[in-house]
Amino acid sequence: MAFKLASSPHLKVQLQTQSVMRRVILCALPGIAAQFYFFGWGVIVQVILAIAIALLSEAAVLKLRKRPILPTLSDNSAVLTALLIGVSIPSIAPWWVVVVGTIFAIVIVKHLYGGLGQNIFNPAMAAYVMLLISFPVQMTSWSVPLPLAQTPMDLGLTLNAIFGAMTPEQLSIYKYGIDGIAMATPLDTVKTDLSLGLTITESLSKTIFSDGFGVGWFWVNVAYLVGGLAMLKLKVIRWQISVGILASLFVCSSFGYLLSPDTHIGPLFQLFSGATMLAVFFIATDPVTAATSVRGRLLFGALIGVLVYVIRTYGGYPDAFAFAILLANLCAPFIDYYIKPRSYGHRAGS
Repeated sequence: MAFKLASSPHLKVQLQTQSVMRRVILCALPGIAAQFYFFGWGVIVQVILAIAIALLSEAAVLKLRKRPILPTLSDNSAVLTALLIGVSIPSIAPWWVVVVGTIFAIVIVKHLYGGLGQNIFNPAMAAYVMLLISFPVQMTSWSVPLPLAQTPMDLGLTLNAIFGAMTPEQLSIYKYGIDGIAMATPLDTVKTDLSLGLTITESLSKTIFSDGFGVGWFWVNVAYLVGGLAMLKLKVIRWQISVGILASLFVCSSFGYLLSPDTHIGPLFQLFSGATMLAVFFIATDPVTAATSVRGRLLFGALIGVLVYVIRTYGGYPDAFAFAILLANLCAPFIDYYIKPRSYGHRAGS
């Protein structure tokens, strides 16, 4: 009998960083397209501006560090970080918000710790938290979903709004929906209504929830879910972190909703509102800042889901993924220390 021998280790060839980053970016396109459809040109403008600033910032830092510029820029890691920042901030936020956030992500969070593979925090989420704490007004001034807008913004008006060619009075016209109420995210609307003594049912009767989830936001989450499933199919990411987040968030929100449906958001609303699917598949799964073992990744994801539920329900911020992911990043080394993959040829506990 003839045997075919192959050299060890018997592993598939790993995708290069450039290819992995490119696939993640391509899989994010359905979500970006949905955001563009519901929130207009500002989404595209912010993403393009963030990418330009990210490439310039990385090139400048690499030159200061006397490192090769083109090979590093071509790995697409800076482009992906910029893309995540661009889609995370309000579509008509002033231009300097995305500039400050992107520079902070690339220069401070990424390169101050040694560059790609050395950072302990997710750069995009660290930048988002910095912006939210430093500029809360600009970071919470969301535009009205186009189906509910009194006066939809075309590309020219969007550029005027982002680059400061509009007065605050002119800009305020585009922040109101057809019912004359200033727009906020669905999660923010519910949280504000609960603080005013309204029930969940009363809050969900508003125009913004005419589709049951928040106009636009449900479909944006569905689009990022599709992209996330594509990444799983292509084996760009592993399933444990995403499943851990979704399962723990579903269990926590189901338990809260069963105890008090008038004051706790239901599980489906939790899963398809805000940045849930974007964070679950495209942010939390960053291999550099997450746990590494199979059980460790499950625990890492479950921790994020629990933190998101606690902060959304009892904290001061309506959406909590950025804070939850950064806190989980801090815990990743601890998780890896105590949950280690078993070595081949050794029994458990040996």
